[in-house]
Amino acid sequence: MKSTSLKYLLSQTNGAIADIGRKVIAGQRLSADDGLALYRSRDLGLLGALACHVKQQKSGNEIYFNKNFHIEPANICIYHCRFCSYACHTGDSDSWEKTIDEVANTAKRYEQSDITEVHIAGGVHPDRDVHYYAAMLRAVRTILPKVHIKAFSAVELEYMFEKASVTDREGFQILKQAGLQSIPGGGGEIFNERIRQKICPEKTGSQRWLDIHRTAHRIGILSNATMLYGHIESYEDRIDHLMRLRVLQDDTRGFNAFIPLKFRMANNPMSHVGEVTAIEDLKNYAVSRIFLDNIPHIKAYWPMIGRDMAQMALSFGADDVDGTIDDTTKIYAMAGADDQNPAMTTAEMMEMIREAGCQPVERDSLYRPVKLQTC
Repeated sequence: MKSTSLKYLLSQTNGAIADIGRKVIAGQRLSADDGLALYRSRDLGLLGALACHVKQQKSGNEIYFNKNFHIEPANICIYHCRFCSYACHTGDSDSWEKTIDEVANTAKRYEQSDITEVHIAGGVHPDRDVHYYAAMLRAVRTILPKVHIKAFSAVELEYMFEKASVTDREGFQILKQAGLQSIPGGGGEIFNERIRQKICPEKTGSQRWLDIHRTAHRIGILSNATMLYGHIESYEDRIDHLMRLRVLQDDTRGFNAFIPLKFRMANNPMSHVGEVTAIEDLKNYAVSRIFLDNIPHIKAYWPMIGRDMAQMALSFGADDVDGTIDDTTKIYAMAGADDQNPAMTTAEMMEMIREAGCQPVERDSLYRPVKLQTC
């Protein structure tokens, strides 16, 4: 939306939201109270307009995607998170654990492709330490020397470092030498410790998650950030989460993108909670884009929310839709996501973006254009 149209829209609006909107247009940082007021607003159209204004300032009309695939080395996990539909335990009939040779064979399928990123993440395996995963990275790097390796959530990293009795910095150096280039944002869930005690009491604490990302950023490993929303958290919890990310980003400038992750209810102990509406999804994208003024990109992760919702999110502040995936992740399919076999061709992804009135840009993992696809 053009700034003149947005200013007119704000002129027809009264109260706190109008004042917050004027702060957004002026480029002023919002307070936690401002963020709460946005979440509590029922004016979804205005929220979308404000989010699009912020997006336009950061990335214009461009929407990013990449060509990627996932490797999930194991779904065996030491934790028992109540929202999780993915994790199994040793001996479970649905469990899997891939050897390094099996991981290498997966990578070999992409030797002659134009894939630019491999995303490696899975359960927190009880028997594997940082040295094991470094060997895995070296195997992948040997086969795909030019492909960016994004691997291991902070939760996985904490355990593999502790199991090997190394510090975070030492562990990252081991992985970096083996080929690690960035890390995903998983495991953050919601930072409020009272909520974490109810949904993932055994898991890495919120401050520990932040500290691991801080260490990564300081040695040159960039990352993403996430927030699991739509379960038992409040708007106050969401703003607290976003605020902590914003503070860390002020310090390190190491987050590439923020990814809201919707709680999906199938096949987990929290199924009775249900799922929030599409309106709530769009509001969450909008508020995230408006509030996180120092994180450059907001990602609508289409395997989780579906293609239609990802397309709509582009009108509520999102400027990235992740990648082609090639049916290589099962995390959200197992939790009831619409796409049970997530894969999109480049042409399909470009069409989805163009239908939203935007310009698709194929990117690498650091948001540098690979091919600028013109309409």
